[in-house]
Amino acid sequence: MGFYDNKILPVIIDKACSMASIMDLRKKVVPLARGVVLEVGMGSGINLALYEPDNIDFVWGLEPSEGMRKKAQRNLDKSSIEVKWLDLRGEDIPLDSNSVDTVLLTYTLCTIPDWQRALEQMHRVLKPNGKLLFCEHGLAETSAVQNWQHRVTPVWKKLVGGCHLNRPIAESITSCGFTINKLETCYAEGVPKIAGFMYYGEAVKT
Repeated sequence: MGFYDNKILPVIIDKACSMASIMDLRKKVVPLARGVVLEVGMGSGINLALYEPDNIDFVWGLEPSEGMRKKAQRNLDKSSIEVKWLDLRGEDIPLDSNSVDTVLLTYTLCTIPDWQRALEQMHRVLKPNGKLLFCEHGLAETSAVQNWQHRVTPVWKKLVGGCHLNRPIAESITSCGFTINKLETCYAEGVPKIAGFMYYGEAVKT
């Protein structure tokens, strides 16, 4: 990764992903995490302040970006939660099968190149009674916005770390062996509609 990916992009993503309206959505899912947690795409550790520490054993923080891991140190220093970094991509999860109580996905699925393999790996490591908690942006509900998402995504993903505006989040999750128990959608306040259609909720292994 070059200067832009390690120095500039982490700052842009951190600012965008910590907007007030985005934080309000994170607060709806992160506190539900329990036990051993796998946070896929942990980034700069924005979620650390939202966990309920008494309910967490520790967090596996999967994050391939060195720039993001460095930026996370400030949030790590302020948190009592133990984080064990995994310096790997979302498609590569080196954990035992059925070893994780909670998988947490917040604004990550949009960037993973092989999202299907990544979700299959999350399914593998999640315990039978575990939960996948998600808060993601993706394909909007109206064709007018969808059309713009499809047009802009080829350029957008080159500038924003591989982010796809047009991934159908709920459909992607259910296609990989999960059943969604709870699902809410909305447009995030203050975010352009092409990037602001949000999916949040929880899923279990089918």
